[in-house]
Amino acid sequence: MTELNELIMEQLHWFVVVMIMIILILWITVIVQGAKLRGMRRRYDAMMAGSGVEDLESLLVQLKVQIDEIEEGQADHQKMLDSINRKLKGMKSRVGIVRYNAYGERGNEMSFSLAIVSDQEEGIVLTGLHNRESSYVYAKPLKDGQSKYPLSPEEKEALTLALQEG
Repeated sequence: MTELNELIMEQLHWFVVVMIMIILILWITVIVQGAKLRGMRRRYDAMMAGSGVEDLESLLVQLKVQIDEIEEGQADHQKMLDSINRKLKGMKSRVGIVRYNAYGERGNEMSFSLAIVSDQEEGIVLTGLHNRESSYVYAKPLKDGQSKYPLSPEEKEALTLALQEG
């Protein structure tokens, strides 16, 4: 046992030196980590400044709520746009008109054929026939660019003009 004590006493100065080195290394590590932590704290405080919340978790929850509200609004806007697009496709926006003298008498081409159609080629052809004694107006519905009633050459020309407009 005495031999063991003597061996420990001989090596004690090395043990103390090693322990002091370990303590110095740990102390330097603590200083470096403290500096990094202070830098992170400054960046965190700068990020949180003006946000109105005190911690990062609250900020993230608040941002998530705002993103959800924005997504809901975007979905509502997309529905409105889809509805508007459906309505626009059904609008009768193509127009073709042909004026002519229906009865061959002197006149200023007071008769007309007017075609009003949508992008789906649905709509109406209106024809107004005018002479000195009377005027007549005829309407013929259109579906897929065709009418179940026979179209006059002027009505066909008006329809062709309207379909070319798109």
